This record gives sequence, C-alpha cells and structure tokens, in this order.
Amino acid sequence: MDTKILKTLEYAKIVHKLTQHAATSLGKAVAQALQPSSDLEEVKRLLQTTDEAYKADRLKGNAPFGGVVDIRASLLRSKIGGTLNPSELLEIAETIRGSRRVKRHVLNLHEDDPIPMLAFQAEQLTEHKALEDAILLCIDDQGEVMDSASSELAAIRREIRGGEGRIREKLEQMIRSSSIQKMLQDAIITIRGDRYVIPVKQEYRSHFGGIIHDQSGSGATLFIEPEAIVAMNNKLRELRAAETREIEKILQMLTAQTAEYADDLLLDLDVLGQLDFAFAKARLAHLIHGTLPVMNDRGFLKIRKGRHPLIAAENVVPLEVELGNQYSTIIVTGPNTGGKTVSLKTIGLLSLMAMSGLFVPAEDGSQLCVFDAIYADIGDEQSIEQNLSTFSSHLTNIIRILRTMTPKSLVLLDELGAGTDPAEGSALAIAILEHIHKLGCRIVATTHYSELKAYAYNRKGVINASMEFDIQTLSPTYRLLVGVPGRSNAFAIAERLGLQKSIIDHARGEVSDEDMRVESMIASLEADRLGAEAERSTAEALRKQMEEQRARHEAELRKFEEQRDRLLEKAHEEAREAVSKAKKEAETIIADLRKLAMEEGASVKEHKLIEARRKLDEAAPEQKKLGKLANKAKAAKPQKIGAGDEVMVYSLNQRGHVVELSGSSEALVQLGIMKMKVALSDLELVKTAETAKTQQPKQAASLKRTRDEHVRMELDLRGANLEEAIVEVDRFLDESFLSGLGQVYIIHGKGTGILRTGISEFLRRHKHVKSYRLGNYGEGGTGVTVAELK
Repeated sequence: MDTKILKTLEYAKIVHKLTQHAATSLGKAVAQALQPSSDLEEVKRLLQTTDEAYKADRLKGNAPFGGVVDIRASLLRSKIGGTLNPSELLEIAETIRGSRRVKRHVLNLHEDDPIPMLAFQAEQLTEHKALEDAILLCIDDQGEVMDSASSELAAIRREIRGGEGRIREKLEQMIRSSSIQKMLQDAIITIRGDRYVIPVKQEYRSHFGGIIHDQSGSGATLFIEPEAIVAMNNKLRELRAAETREIEKILQMLTAQTAEYADDLLLDLDVLGQLDFAFAKARLAHLIHGTLPVMNDRGFLKIRKGRHPLIAAENVVPLEVELGNQYSTIIVTGPNTGGKTVSLKTIGLLSLMAMSGLFVPAEDGSQLCVFDAIYADIGDEQSIEQNLSTFSSHLTNIIRILRTMTPKSLVLLDELGAGTDPAEGSALAIAILEHIHKLGCRIVATTHYSELKAYAYNRKGVINASMEFDIQTLSPTYRLLVGVPGRSNAFAIAERLGLQKSIIDHARGEVSDEDMRVESMIASLEADRLGAEAERSTAEALRKQMEEQRARHEAELRKFEEQRDRLLEKAHEEAREAVSKAKKEAETIIADLRKLAMEEGASVKEHKLIEARRKLDEAAPEQKKLGKLANKAKAAKPQKIGAGDEVMVYSLNQRGHVVELSGSSEALVQLGIMKMKVALSDLELVKTAETAKTQQPKQAASLKRTRDEHVRMELDLRGANLEEAIVEVDRFLDESFLSGLGQVYIIHGKGTGILRTGISEFLRRHKHVKSYRLGNYGEGGTGVTVAELK
C-alpha cells in the first residue's frame, strides 16, 4: 500500500491506538508493523482472528500475558555460548510460565465456545516446565541465586556467614573496649572494599596495626582493618571468590539448558506476539464500538452509520453510503465546512482498517471491499519548497494516481479541479472523472463546480451526493445525502443574515434560468427527502413501540403460564399426598382382613379386594401434562393391541399380557394370577408379542413383585434363572410364613419347564411348605405353583 495514502488518511494514528492496547512488547511490535492486505483470504483470516479474540475478551476478559517479555536477545546469546545473568534467566522462566497460562486460557475458552484459529495458535506453544522449574529452583524473585541452587553453594555461604559473624564479634569486642573507644571517631563497624573496618581518628593511627582502606574527606578519620582480623577477612574474600565461581557454574548450567530449548522458545515468542496482537485488536474494537465487516473483492461498499474513529463519539455524525452496485462513482457537491473531506477520509480509513483485519466503527451488516490499492488526493497540497501552486500540486498527485491505478482501486479526490479558472477546472475535472470511471475504478470525489452535477445526472453509473445544510440554523449537519446534489444556499444565507432584498433579487436576476430551475429542482428533491425521512422516523418509532408492547405481552403470558403450572402442580401434589395417605391406611386394613380371613376361615373374595383397591387408585389425581407435552400427548395416535402384547392397565397401574380380544372395545388381560376384562381405552401398548420374542434372549433377569412390600401373596419369577429364583422363593416363603399367610402363589411361567421343576423340588424340601400344586384353571395353570404353608 502506498505510504502516502496511509499518511493522508492518518492510518498511523489507528496503529498507535492499537499498539497502546497490546499487553507485551511482542504484541506492540506486531501492531506497529501492521499493513493493509490486498489478499481477500488473508483479510478474512485476520478478521476471523479478531472476531474470536473479541468473543474471548467479552466472555473471559483479557488474556493473562503477565510475565511475558521479549527474551530473544537472551536466547540468541545462550545459543552462541554466552552466560546469562540471573535476571535474564528469571525473565525466561517467567515467560515460559506466562506462555503456559496464555495457552491454558485460550484452550479452556475453546472448549466452552469454539475459537479455532486462536486455539490452533495456542496449541503451537511449547511447555518447558522442566526448564522453568530448574531456573526458579535456583533464582528467587529478586533475581538472586539461592542457596538451594547447589549443595556446594549452600556450604560456601554457611562458611561466609560464619566468618562474617566471627569478624563482627571480634570487632565488637574491640569497639566496646573503653581504651579503644576514645581512639574511634564512631563506635561502629563498616565495610570498605568488601572488608570489615572501623573508623579510627587520625592521631591514633599508629595504635592499630593492619591496613588502611579509606579516609574521610577531611582526613580526620581513617578506615582501618585491624591486624587481628586481616587473616579472617582474607579467608572471607577467598570464600566469596569461591561463591562467585560456584554461581558462575550454576548460571552456565542453566544457560546450557536454556540453549537446548532456545529454538522452541523463539517460536513461542512469535506465537505470543500474534496472540497479544489479536487481543489488542479486540480491545480496540471495544473502544471504538467496532463491528465485523463483511468483505468482498468485487468493489462493493456499504457502510451503515460509519463513524470516523479519530473523532470523538459525541461529535461524529454517522455516514451512510453505498458504492459499487448500481453506481461506481459518487460526486459530492456543496459548500465548504460541510464535512465532505471527513466523509472521504472515513470511507478510505474504514477500508484500510478492514483490510488490516480490524473491526470498523459501523453498524452490523456493513460491507467493505479488499482493493488492490487506495489512492487519495485530499487537502492543501501547495508546496513552497517545490515552487508548486495548489493546482499544480493537486494535478501532479492526480497524474501519479492515473499512472498506477487499476480497475480494482479506490480513488478519493477532494476538490477536484480547484485552484484554477472555473470553466477550465470543471472541464478538466469531468475529463479526469470520465477517464477513471471508464477504467472501472471506484471513485468518491468532491467539488464546488455545478457543471459536475449535470455530468453525474446524465452519466450511467455516476450519482450525485451532497452534505446536508440546515437553512434555519445556517449550519451544516455533516450528513452525506446520496442521490441529492448540493445547493449553494448563498441567497438563503444572505437573506437570513439580513442582506437587502433588492440586492438579493438583483443577484437572482444574474443567474440563468436554467441554473434557477436546477436549484428549484434540488430544493424540491430535498423537501421530498425531508418529508420521507420524517415519515420513516414516525414509522420506525411505531414499529419499536409495537415490538416493545409485543415483548411485554409475551413476558406477561409466560409469567401467567408459569404461575398456572406451579398452582396446578401444587394442587396435584397435595391431592396425591392425601390419596397416598388413604391408600396406605387402606392397604393396612386389607392386610388385616386377609390375615383375619386366614386365621378364622372367613371368606373374603380376592377380586373384591382388588376392585376396592382399583377404586382407591382411581381417586388418585393424574398429573396433567402442560404446554407442549400436553399437545404432544393429545396428538399421539392410538396403537393397535393384539393377543400376546404386553400392556399397561391405567386403572390398576399394573402391567399384564393380552390373552385375547373380546369384541372391539374390550380385551381379556392376564394380571399375575388373575384374568380380567379391561376396556381397550384403559390399556396402553408397552411391547408387542413379536418384540417380546425378539428381545427375550437379551432381557436381563429381573424379579417382579406384584404386591406391596407389607403383605405379598404372590411372587413373579418370570425371566429369572433358577439360582436367582431359589434365593427369592426362600426369602418370599420366610416373609409369608412370618406374615401368617396360609397360601401363596409362585408365578414362574410355562417356558421350558426348568424353572417350574426346580421350584417344585425346592418346595418339596422347604420347612415352611405343607404342600404344593400347580395352578387350576383361572389361577394360571402350569405357569403358577400354589404352595400351602404350615
């Protein structure tokens, strides 16, 4: 991209804003090198990365780039054998740790809400935890090598601390002596050149042996190392030299480990820079309230309420413009200070931002094009140094544009043909526009010449536009009006400012009839536009009001339905609890009746007890399905029931098998040891006979108890193997005996007879069984064994 256009459209200011949002120097470097791209696929990729970062930033906030620094110089020095200092190694460890945090952050986000491009980049980051741990084990947060770095270093430092303690102890004994204190300038211990000394007055220098290391500025004080500690200081110096050598050895070891992973870490830095750059673009998008533009390469622009990103939000006027569909050239006319130049710059700068992978400050649905180049001739190009007039400078720039532009270029021309004779300037402007238009470029040009209004009106693919001007306030509104040519408004402004009417009338007489007709036509178009906009605003307000009312109605309806469902559910729950309580009491009474009948030989018909229980079950309220489930239940189609099918009897809340159909409305159903005629409307098909046969081999063994847990007179063993059945029969007989039952029914089915034979053999030897027999007609036949208990 031409650097001149970048400067003209102030692209560098956008890059500067972007750089400020980068968290690391790596990201700042990538941002500073940002350039627009003319490759559509690359632009789409850059925008997708920005969109993913925008989503991630909105969901989880800023990525954790803390600790990540540019360690390239240190890594390169480690590769050539240089020794890194503790601070450099600490930065490497912190960067490794920061890289790991960034990777975890991005991949965790990707699991919750896919961000594939950022996740792909994050997966490239290596995790050299071993190197990080090795560095942090040796170097503390202040960049100092710790005692734990090696056992040798720990031993040396223990000796140093011991030696320092002995020297201090020796010197403290000396300065506490009253005879020596009078010779000291101050009773303190200090250090000169890593050696412990005491401040001695000049006149007492001969009373101390040892070495003089320093003296005060006045010469009255000498800093003397007493002879008594010279040897001790020498030893201490040797230990410190050994400490330095050991630290150097540790640093060389850590540097060698770093060099092994230097190439990986260099690649990590590139990835971290790209990730930081992506999140910086997301934060800039938040700042400018940007949106993701739709990109194309067919020269189509549609900017919806676009705003110049460098103008304060409270001052900017949104721009609505479409270019490249029905027309490829827009000619903007109108007076100065109306905002024509800002409109040009907004179109150009938003295009550059989109081509750089940045969100644009416009509404959703805006479309921008990837141009091979953008050219602009904007502003005062007068150059005193080159002895060029404004016209000459503009023309020189336009000639350069004409030489390099292509059909896929965007050309922005401000005040085309200005700075020379109006007649010649307008003719030259029309010729230049015609040449560019024939080439197929997209053009937005501004001018003062009224002749260009007629050119735009008569030329296919060219349209007039103007900057709106409020006659009442005599001020521009800075709104671009596409399709309406600009008016000079000179007479109206002069009249509002108080110029004599006779002068204004005389001026109008000097204007040709054709020009007056054009002005009248423009005024009529503008009046129609204002009326249409007012009606549209009214319609928009009504639409919003209707939407708000509909939203309120739907919210109230949902609230009512939720409240209704809660009340119904509560009522059903209370009814179920009441019936459940009654059922428990009834079951207790029925159990007592059975026991009494067994003990006293009274006759209580089993079918009467079952009928009483059925009536009690019918009293239980059934939870009605609400909402969509109810509608679905109502819409369910009845299923055809045949002999052998497994069915659910609603009134008894029990499963059974259809023996045969009795007419068109009833069926004979086997329920345990009983057979009952039940209405087909009271049945629901659970499993057809064919399905039961195919699924029977795969069916898991299960033991079904058909009676309640308090008193059971029958045990259903169908589907169980013999070993499981024997265990269950033994438990059932014990419970029945303890309950005082005289007779029980064991349902084993007919099948192959293995289960029946095994149970009979077990009953023959059981201690609680008095006798047993196969079921009679109406009791289940050979599928049931009846046992009488002792």
